Amino acid sequence: MSDNRAATLSPEADRYDRCMTTILVVDDEPMVRDVVARYLTREGFTVIEAGDGLHARDILSTTQLDLVVLDLMLPEIGGLDLCRWIRQSSSLPVILLTARSEEPDRIVGLELGADDYVTKPFSPRELVARVRSSLRRAALPPSPAPEADLRPEGDRPTPSDGRVIVDPVTRRVIVEDRGVELTAREFDLLAFLVDHPGRVFTRGQLLEHVWGFETSFDTGTATVTVHVRRLREKVEGDPANPLHIQTVRGVGYRFQP
Repeated sequence: MSDNRAATLSPEADRYDRCMTTILVVDDEPMVRDVVARYLTREGFTVIEAGDGLHARDILSTTQLDLVVLDLMLPEIGGLDLCRWIRQSSSLPVILLTARSEEPDRIVGLELGADDYVTKPFSPRELVARVRSSLRRAALPPSPAPEADLRPEGDRPTPSDGRVIVDPVTRRVIVEDRGVELTAREFDLLAFLVDHPGRVFTRGQLLEHVWGFETSFDTGTATVTVHVRRLREKVEGDPANPLHIQTVRGVGYRFQP
């Protein structure tokens, strides 16, 4: 399975070429697949469909893809198992389709590395917006290894808090001289919080600024909460008692230098 590819376009255009972007839609309901495929095709994307997890895995093994829209409840191979299998070898963006009653599975999916999810019944326009957002982030250049910094000393980033270095140019994060690997969304969330030290943001505000869209409270709660948890596991010495990515009860989160 190949990692996603990206084309370089003008600053006014998306950072990917829609005509060259292939999306796999996996859902056992033909009507759902048809609606999603029609909306994505109308936007200029190439769409491949699969009605079960086994067929989807075969496509993933043999086809170069850029993003997967994945239903959780699938025959043959479940959506969570397929998401786990994808993450074992690829950073391919994954957007989950879930029912409202599947909240525990949604959270597990995000913890497995899914980039986002949409709750059924959903707005096809909202799904397209989330597809665009995930593709833009996937098109960003990968972070080099920490030791590869050859820039003049004056151009190098400085620690934001004496312990964590966040470099927006190379999209690199270093914690106590150790390079930390973050997903594109995790980096954007951390960089945004670090850029506003001490300021408290609600989950809705973080979704708007980091994810680039507004959504329901329930969806925002799960998405932001899981990404914050994953960030803490990677950058905090004691994730259960975070020093820097702090929770402000009843409000949201802040970065404390």
